[in-house]
Amino acid sequence: MNKTFKIYAVIFIVVMIIIALFEVNKTESTDWRKNFDINKKSPFGLFVFNAEIKDLFKNKIKKIEQTPYDFYNQNKGKTHNILVIEHDIDRPSWNKILNEVSNGSDALLIVSEVPKDISDSIGYYDSKISFEDNNVLKLTDTKFQNDFIKLDKFPSGRGFTFIKPNVEVLGKTVEENNSDQANFIKVEFGKGNIYVHCEPLFITNYYLLKPGSVKYAQDVFSYLDDRETVWFVEGNSQASRYFMRFILSNPALKYAWWVLLGGLLLFIFFNAKRKQRIVPIIEPLKNTSVDFVKSIGNLYLQEGDFHDMMAKKAQYFLNKVRMDLLIDTQNLDEEFMKKLQLKTGKPMEMINEAIVLIKKAQDPYASVMREELARMNKVLDEIVKM
Repeated sequence: MNKTFKIYAVIFIVVMIIIALFEVNKTESTDWRKNFDINKKSPFGLFVFNAEIKDLFKNKIKKIEQTPYDFYNQNKGKTHNILVIEHDIDRPSWNKILNEVSNGSDALLIVSEVPKDISDSIGYYDSKISFEDNNVLKLTDTKFQNDFIKLDKFPSGRGFTFIKPNVEVLGKTVEENNSDQANFIKVEFGKGNIYVHCEPLFITNYYLLKPGSVKYAQDVFSYLDDRETVWFVEGNSQASRYFMRFILSNPALKYAWWVLLGGLLLFIFFNAKRKQRIVPIIEPLKNTSVDFVKSIGNLYLQEGDFHDMMAKKAQYFLNKVRMDLLIDTQNLDEEFMKKLQLKTGKPMEMINEAIVLIKKAQDPYASVMREELARMNKVLDEIVKM
């Protein structure tokens, strides 16, 4: 038995002992990720909802794993209900859903976010409206006034920051230190209706198993007509084709797999260490980008062109607001300031000061001092620091 083999054997035994110790001392941990998976029994999965949905819809439910675009290209039929729960849907599929609703179907969208152009078409803007640890969801209809649900675990706090005048508010988020905010709406769209609820947590396992929470969910679904409902769910075909699915789903096989990979890595490491040739040290190319930026900045300061620097800073800031915060910057009016304040959480006084400085930077005839440039740089950097 040579020395190298003894080293490998000792390392393998040590690794096995460490894995065994970890396994003995392992405690079950709860997966609090918001997966909204119909097969997951974790707190924020939809296993319970999936098991009870046939009774909820009186066996008039059809689960579809195709995309709405493919499904409606292959199926033309009578009007029906459409159900979407926190599902990543492409734009052509959204357009197919809107087309079906326009022809007389009803759609219930229980989603925290949808593409902005789709929400514009429906008639609302959604955003984070609450930062509290607890939210209470209530419906506005008086016949449901005693039915509510308290979200005490990781509420998303999302709601509607703007809805068009013809939109009916069906539910709100209620907080102690804040005014009620809409989170469930109804929109007439062509011949049909679209219902949007932007807090999907209320149908997850954790909340459906809490006493009194089921009634709220039943009330939400009662707005749909008693007819066939098509529920678009995530397909499982991709998972079933994964060749490692069985190994990783079995704890014993999973640990054996990691031990095998660890042994191979150790073998490669020791062999490479013995046979690796000396690699010459090559100095990396010097990054002169910072020096270049400093030179350009000094040039601007020497020329005293503070107005041009303010204009470029304002242009960069507005572009970042458009790209990162998805706010239209064409009109720097009160509506723009309100949206910017809601999305950044900065004081309105700071927002007002920033708008005044931006407008001055955009005025080609304005006189700008060095102090104004420094103040603008500080204020805009503070606003976009999130």
